[in-house]
Amino acid sequence: MFLFLTVIQAFIAAGLVLLVLMQKSEGGGLGIGGGGSPGGMLSARGAADFLSRATKWFAVLFVVLSIILAGLAVNATGAAELDDSIDRSTTAPAQDAAPAEDEGDNSLSDLDG
Repeated sequence: MFLFLTVIQAFIAAGLVLLVLMQKSEGGGLGIGGGGSPGGMLSARGAADFLSRATKWFAVLFVVLSIILAGLAVNATGAAELDDSIDRSTTAPAQDAAPAEDEGDNSLSDLDG
């Protein structure tokens, strides 16, 4: 079921991309307008109305299917269970017997100016 819905999601995404690219924009786009009778379905205005409606419904389907797939993915992975297998005990770091002595080899003191 999850794989089937993922494939449908891919087809809807591809269709949505194509619908957006076919619409005429201010920048030119790929635009399919032109030709046909001025008031019919194949006019520039009729095609723009159809493309904008189709884009809206493809976007709605994409979002709804994304929410459904997210819900199925959570159920499939079993995210409701907590993992207690990690060892979280801590130990104190080992202390050195004596701090390191300064042997006079301080290379930063040579930078006096």
